[in-house]
Amino acid sequence: MTHSPASPTGVDAVILDYNGVIGLQPTLGQWQHLARLAGWPDGDLASLQHAFWNAREPYDAGQLSDLAYWAKVLGYHPGPRLLRELRTADTAMWTHTDPHVLDSLYRVRTAEMSMVLLSNAPHFLSNVLDATNWRRELMDDALYSARLNLCKPDPAAYEHALAATGIADPGHVLFVDDREDNCRAAAELGLRTLHYTGQPADLEQQLLPALAQCTGS
Repeated sequence: MTHSPASPTGVDAVILDYNGVIGLQPTLGQWQHLARLAGWPDGDLASLQHAFWNAREPYDAGQLSDLAYWAKVLGYHPGPRLLRELRTADTAMWTHTDPHVLDSLYRVRTAEMSMVLLSNAPHFLSNVLDATNWRRELMDDALYSARLNLCKPDPAAYEHALAATGIADPGHVLFVDDREDNCRAAAELGLRTLHYTGQPADLEQQLLPALAQCTGS
């Protein structure tokens, strides 16, 4: 049986990345604050960022505890107070959202389109994001790498997210991510994709026709 899409674009559900789409990238000041907490040499921010990202995938995938992750970054095990400060600063770097993107998603939500969050994020950040109003109000479900024990672009991550949308045909689901490799992996599974480059108008072009049909405008 051929699926009849609910929207004029043929998109019945959206799977959204968090950071770089809904979430804004960290500022230079936030990175510098983290470097100061970590006791990093002044003027050597690039090496902190290298250490930060070098161990990030297993941390995001739930394979490292907070302590184990920061021990890899720092080269030693931080004490409980420093660990809390580092985790707090790290989490704060990823919790600022783009109001323009959220505005578009709230408008799309009135069209009763299913929305699922799929994010590479460690446990603590996942819990913080789940407690936000926009997460509770917009997303039918939220899947995080630390809970799945795998990161995008692993195909299994997209399969979990597709199941969460309730849409059987991946051709009727739009995947939105700021990383081209993640979009490429989603496309290989038959999902529609939008490589998001920071322009909310691109997102609206893909999704707001569904809102127009719903409202009759």
